[in-house]
Amino acid sequence: MAGNSFGQLFKITTFGESHGPAIGVIVDGVPSRLPLSEADIQKDLDRRRPGQSKITTQRKESDKAEILSGLFEGKTTGAPLAILIRNEDARSKDYENIKDVFRPGHADFSVMAKYGFRDYRGGGRSSGRETAARVAAGAVAKKILAKQNVQIIVYTLGVGNIYAHDIDYKAIEKNIVRTPDAKAAPLMIAKIEEARKKGDSVGAVLECVVKGCPPGWGDPCFDKLNARLAHALMSIGSVKAIEFGDGFGASQLSGSVNNDRFVLKGQRVGTLTNHAGGILGGISTGEDIVIRLGLKPPSSIPQLQKTLNVKCQEVQVQIKGRHDPCLAPRIVPVAEAMIALTLVDALMLQVATNL
Repeated sequence: MAGNSFGQLFKITTFGESHGPAIGVIVDGVPSRLPLSEADIQKDLDRRRPGQSKITTQRKESDKAEILSGLFEGKTTGAPLAILIRNEDARSKDYENIKDVFRPGHADFSVMAKYGFRDYRGGGRSSGRETAARVAAGAVAKKILAKQNVQIIVYTLGVGNIYAHDIDYKAIEKNIVRTPDAKAAPLMIAKIEEARKKGDSVGAVLECVVKGCPPGWGDPCFDKLNARLAHALMSIGSVKAIEFGDGFGASQLSGSVNNDRFVLKGQRVGTLTNHAGGILGGISTGEDIVIRLGLKPPSSIPQLQKTLNVKCQEVQVQIKGRHDPCLAPRIVPVAEAMIALTLVDALMLQVATNL
């Protein structure tokens, strides 16, 4: 199956299925002598794992990271890192009733159309469970970026029609919906619980801010930094929309307003405003990179729905199992990981460009 690898110089390949014995990732291009431990990876996996709060799926997975290669005496060797995460609480029987049915909103039909066969247990490779492997790899990328003083902040900006207005980064990990607005948090949680009680789900908006990215990362034309970030973030199954800086809002501005004026900020060139979101011509400017992601409402809902089966007969389906009523809290660390992987690759390409 193609499409399982991401990156050029810093490259990951994920493997495994939602209901297989394990999932994992091979990370190639990791510099040698980078201090690394399983605990470094576990911190982010714990933020993504299921069962962490009342508004996430209640599947119980410890998501314990096992580093199988590429590490010796607490430091990376320069060889590929192999990280394994074992599946512990898969309930394949929950999917028996849908093995011949195309679930509305899922990849069942499109996967069948491509391969003529599919793993119906939890969606196989199309399952959000695969993102745990990305988070493990992203934790390694974050260690590299920390040496460059690059910080990635992702949070829930909106759930349904409830939006954060007061942005306090310190509040993000202090509430289960991971929003920076402490006043909006209980309203967002109530929105999610309301949807869950109705047997429904709700969409969300995430905001991503990269601080400390130096100017010059990214390449013109086809490998623009925003294009590569869009590729990375749109590869997350629940992401249906993306915008940089003012995004669609820029279409409502005049050029005289939208243009970011260059000014001196101490000893460096900067911009007075940041409508562009920290990227011009596909290359970072040194300003904050600002990205917003639109997440669809989770497709797995317990309501009775009409659909087709593999014989093209109209049937009714009721999805069983344990599913998230809103994906925002658990997608936050996934988005961080994909941004980190993209930026480390951009960093390495930039170094190679200036040899």
